[in-house]
Amino acid sequence: MRIFVPKETFHRETRVPLVPATAARLVRLGADVEVEENAGLTIKCADSEYRAAGAQVSADRKRSLADADIVLQLRPPPPDDIARMKRGCIHVSYLSPFTERALIEQLATAGISAICMEMIPRTTCAQKMDALSSQANIAGYIAVILAAERHQRVFPMMVTPAGMIKPLRVFVIGAGVAGLQAIATARRLGGQVEAFDTRPVVEEQVQSLGAKFVKIDLGISGQTAQGYARELTPEQLAKQRELIALRVADADVVITAAQVFGRRAPVIVTTEMVKSMKPGSVLVDLAVESGGNVEGIARDREVEVGGVTVVGLANLPGHAAATASEMYSNNLGALIEHFWDKDAKSFWLDPANDILRDCLVTHAGTVCSETLRNAYASQPSPAQSPTP
Repeated sequence: MRIFVPKETFHRETRVPLVPATAARLVRLGADVEVEENAGLTIKCADSEYRAAGAQVSADRKRSLADADIVLQLRPPPPDDIARMKRGCIHVSYLSPFTERALIEQLATAGISAICMEMIPRTTCAQKMDALSSQANIAGYIAVILAAERHQRVFPMMVTPAGMIKPLRVFVIGAGVAGLQAIATARRLGGQVEAFDTRPVVEEQVQSLGAKFVKIDLGISGQTAQGYARELTPEQLAKQRELIALRVADADVVITAAQVFGRRAPVIVTTEMVKSMKPGSVLVDLAVESGGNVEGIARDREVEVGGVTVVGLANLPGHAAATASEMYSNNLGALIEHFWDKDAKSFWLDPANDILRDCLVTHAGTVCSETLRNAYASQPSPAQSPTP
C-alpha cells in the first residue's frame, strides 16, 4: 500500500506531517512510503534522512498523488490536489469541516475517504491519535513564551539586594489542553496564576498545577460527552464577562483559550476590559483561528490598546515547528498502526469502527459523518471555493 506525503503549501506553515522516525515505523509495517522532495525542509529534515528511514523521495507531486492509496497531510488539501487523487484513496489531515463545507463535498464527490484529524474522538483508545490535543499543548506553551517576551517585567518573584520583585499575575481563561499547558508553563516561569473555565470538573486539574481556580456560578454549563465546553447562553456569557472583568483588570498577563468544538469561539474579553488592564500588560488570544475570545481581535496581528499588547497570532504550534511536527507525525503514525492489517499490509477502513465512525467524514462518494450532515442541514449549499 502506497503512502504519499506531499509538501505543505499553506501560507507560512512551518510544520510537516511526517518526520523520518515515523516514516521508518510505517516502512516497518510494510507500507511503501513516499515523501515529496523537500517536504521536511522547514524543520531541517533533509531528503537523505527520509531515504535513510526507508522512504522514497518524489520530485513529481502530481504523479505521486495519483498513485497514492493514502495521502497524509497537515493542512486541508488544495482543490487541485483532490482532483488528482484516485477514487478510493484515503486522505488524512486537518479539514476544518464545519467551515469548509465546499471542500468536504469536493472530497465526497471525488470518492475520497477523508479522515478528519479534528474529529478524532477523545477516548482512551484514540488518545495517541488526538492531534488537537498534541498541537494545543504546544500552543499553550508558546502563548506564555510570547507573553514573556513582550512583557517588560519578569515572571518570578525575586528577592535581591536591590529589592524584592513581585511575580507577574497571570489569568488563563479556558482550562482545556491549551489552557492547562499555559497554566503549567506560567507556573514554571514563576508566575502567580489564576484560571477560569465553565466546566467545574477541571477545577482539580487547575489546582494540581498550582494555580487558583476562579469560581463563577453560571448555572448549568459543564461539558460535552467528549470533554469539550458547552456553548453558553447569552445571559450566561453576560454574567461571565461581568465577573471576569475584575480578574482581567488585575492581571499582568491574560491568556484566552476558550473554544467550543465546531463553533465560533465565544467573545469573553471586551475592549473595555482590555483598556482596564495596566499599561505594559500582555494579552494572548489562543482562539484567534476560530474567531477569537477578544473583541475585535485581528488574526496574525499584534496591536496596542491603551498600552496593552494584544497578540492575535495564528498557528502558534508553528513557532515550535520541530516539536509540533514530531507530535503530529506520531499522531498519524498511531492512527495508521492502529488500523493496519499486518497480513494484507494495508489500512483496514471500517466505517463502523468506534474511532472511524467519528472522524471518517467522507466515504464511498458521500458525506458519511452524521455530525456534519446535521451541521450542513441548516446551511445553504456553498459554491466550490479554495480553502483559505
